[in-house]
Amino acid sequence: MAETTNFGNTLGWGKTPLLLVIDVTRAFTEPDRPLGSECGTLISNVNRVIAAARQSGTPIMYTRVAYDEPDLSDAGLWARKIGQLGDLCVGGTGIDIDPRLDFEPGHDPVLTKKYASCFFGTDLTSRLNAAGIDTLVIVGLSTSGCVRATAVDAIQLGFRPIVVEQAVGDRWQEAHDQTLADLRAKYADLDTLDAVETKFRSLASADGRAA
Repeated sequence: MAETTNFGNTLGWGKTPLLLVIDVTRAFTEPDRPLGSECGTLISNVNRVIAAARQSGTPIMYTRVAYDEPDLSDAGLWARKIGQLGDLCVGGTGIDIDPRLDFEPGHDPVLTKKYASCFFGTDLTSRLNAAGIDTLVIVGLSTSGCVRATAVDAIQLGFRPIVVEQAVGDRWQEAHDQTLADLRAKYADLDTLDAVETKFRSLASADGRAA
């Protein structure tokens, strides 16, 4: 196969970003759960991005996967393919935002979804358009699943996806690494944690907020 040297152009940030914190919920962040893995370092890094976004006045949205039907009929064929989705049913603790995350109940919006992409079957596009958002800064779980699916849909729908390398994670390191390479080549910009913090500080300065 030919070399892909022409891939991976940089999109850059637009004028109005939103920080999208994807599925940092107990079902995925507690290792003793069926879908869980160790996420302590990831959560610390996500909290750094959240803090920088708050300081800059950038809006933040959190997401979760949650199913209303005990038989997972609202999960469709995905429940059959993946299995182990019972921990994501409404009424259980698996759908709760991890308590280690900087999340303000009653203040921070939470988007509930049933599939990988934050756009599929939700009103996210309408919310972003109404707020004039043109850039999605993406953190959370999992790199090869919901992060990837959301980034692909974002660019297809006209939003600039910025994936924060040290603030996304996966239960499989190989899948994480390969997905980041694929996203960089075709679907999203990959920014480092330090670079994103610096960008948010510049937005805070431009807005007259304390740096």
